[in-house]
Amino acid sequence: MFTTNQPTGSLTGSAGVTLSVTDLHVQVSRSVKGDSYNYAELRCQSSCRLPDHLNYVWYKNQQKEIEGASYSDFFRRADRVSCAVEGHEDFRSPSMLVWSQNGWNVSYTSTEICAFRGSTVDINYAPKPPSVSVSPSGEIMEGSSVTLTCSSDANPAANYTWYKEDEDSPKASGQIFTITDITAEHGGNYQCEAQNTQGRSKATLHLTVGAVKSVIIMNIIRLTLVVVLVPVLVWTLWTRMKKTLSLKSEANEAVEMIESHNCPEYENVAAAAQTEDTEEQEDLV
Repeated sequence: MFTTNQPTGSLTGSAGVTLSVTDLHVQVSRSVKGDSYNYAELRCQSSCRLPDHLNYVWYKNQQKEIEGASYSDFFRRADRVSCAVEGHEDFRSPSMLVWSQNGWNVSYTSTEICAFRGSTVDINYAPKPPSVSVSPSGEIMEGSSVTLTCSSDANPAANYTWYKEDEDSPKASGQIFTITDITAEHGGNYQCEAQNTQGRSKATLHLTVGAVKSVIIMNIIRLTLVVVLVPVLVWTLWTRMKKTLSLKSEANEAVEMIESHNCPEYENVAAAAQTEDTEEQEDLV
């Protein structure tokens, strides 16, 4: 979160967000390099117009030195210099390593950022991962048109470029990419790249194109299967039912035959036994 000294002067941003402001910095006006020291004349610079009643405060190695628009001194290798606006000493410029073996060098340290009222604060960040979509949704048929859309949150606003997988040259530029009279060759992976001065981000979508002929063939095959399989299924069920009924009928006939054969034999035996009893009675008489 970036914070200013104003009551509402705060702003929260996502990870990777950078804050660009008009800041103080130390500028070398004149220098003379010696064996073990440098003599330098420094100025505290800012594009903000400093009010007449304010002045600059100079620090060397975190210690306050003088006040004024410029600062001249002898500096050794480890000396660091920074400046601040009078009354805002907590908001110093990035410290400057005045002397080094390689000459003058600026070294930035972690610090809060101060901006004067009326200055411009601009938050820049790289494009977030783009969101890609295709319209119309669902199965896309040959001969139709399709629109690919890409959008990303970015500052400054992102520029969009479309690529097709395994092709080096871009297919289109802009957020919207329209393909008319689409064919099977248009199918595949498409990549949208969002780019600005802070960076770039990419997203991919897969486009599937259905051939009209293949769809007609599939519908014919489905209809043929229905026309052929339904009668076969009905005939199979009817045959099984007929066979089951035939088996039941044969079983019933077998039972009736057994019963018809068994009953006369029983009657003949009974009659014969009764005749024998009668004859025995007559002999006894």
